[in-house]
Amino acid sequence: MNAPAVNGVPEVPALAAELPELPAYVYDVAALRAHAREVRAALPERVELYYAAKANPEAPLLTALHGIVDGYEVSSGGELAHVHAAVPEAPLAFGGPGKSAEEIAAALREPAVRRWHVESERELRELAAAAGRPVDVLLRVNLPVGDGALDGVALAMGGRPSPFGMDPERIEDCLALLASPGFEHLRLRGIHAHLASGLAAAEQLRVAERVVEWSAALAARHGLPLAEVNVGGGMAVDYADPEARFDWASFGRGLAELLGRHPALTLRIEPGRALTAYCGWYVTEVLDLKHSHGEAFAVVRGGTHHLRTPATRGHAQPFTVLPVDHWPHPWPRPGVTAAPVTVSGQLCTPKDVLAARTPVAGLRAGDRLLFAMAGAYAWNISHHAFLMHPAPVFHYLGARAGSAG
Repeated sequence: MNAPAVNGVPEVPALAAELPELPAYVYDVAALRAHAREVRAALPERVELYYAAKANPEAPLLTALHGIVDGYEVSSGGELAHVHAAVPEAPLAFGGPGKSAEEIAAALREPAVRRWHVESERELRELAAAAGRPVDVLLRVNLPVGDGALDGVALAMGGRPSPFGMDPERIEDCLALLASPGFEHLRLRGIHAHLASGLAAAEQLRVAERVVEWSAALAARHGLPLAEVNVGGGMAVDYADPEARFDWASFGRGLAELLGRHPALTLRIEPGRALTAYCGWYVTEVLDLKHSHGEAFAVVRGGTHHLRTPATRGHAQPFTVLPVDHWPHPWPRPGVTAAPVTVSGQLCTPKDVLAARTPVAGLRAGDRLLFAMAGAYAWNISHHAFLMHPAPVFHYLGARAGSAG
């Protein structure tokens, strides 16, 4: 069939129309590499680009990014082991709240862990007690940034009461600890402050400036060199407009100006969703199409146990209808024309919705749906075991990999 291009990738709909097993994920690894190179080119020197593996830890994607990104951010012992196995030469930064004693011990045995994002005084004490070698740490601060920079963000991890990081006064206490006996192995490299997700370039830059200026003032107050500041990720991804992208060019120019005021500083960013969201698609088929109290519902194979993002963020996942002409049954084919449709899955919960009241020109049982922007926080964040439906299959364009879920 002559399927339309999706985000400029014509082979994805054509492949999706012919896949023998559904549901399925399709990842365009070549497109991911091209996008990551564009991001890297937009960033100035002294900005390190780490990939937040939590967004999508599929091994073919991790290896595709190797050599383009400077390293990977991991947030658990399991992620650490998985990412290191996929890209054993790559530097890792170990973050995440609630690091257990077992995770700390395992990470200390791994030389690839180059930076620790310390979330609390307890963690700092436990790390100092367990470290038998030099360990480079960044203290994670929950910094109020003011000026409404975090108003209306999709997901806030800081700037307000939060389990992530430490309030500014606790950072002062940590500096005292680091100067005390028993903490000799811990080397303070700087500050980490990932405060929110869903920020456009201008807002992201404002937050970065606040974090850097606060860190510079802290360093000056204590007579410390300001070597590194990690401002995290959270670059906006607009599911309502798949063609819209974070303005990496303007963000890079702003970071260059910021670094010009701090010539000895290295900045680090950790995008996840903004790197991989666009390289993935979820393909499924309409099992049934029915009407309830005046509204149309398309029930598809799979659902939010495969693709949880629309349920957690409350958005309609963008999709393209791939018509299937063949209808093998003797009974009438359910369908709808020129009407809004709610796309739901197979789970026994009203929250199993991939797209609510989305207009379609036409949709029938047996047609296929190709959901775009499914390359981040999709399969890996979903509740796979609920109702025990089969896992999707996986296909990787431009990579010598492929597996069943």
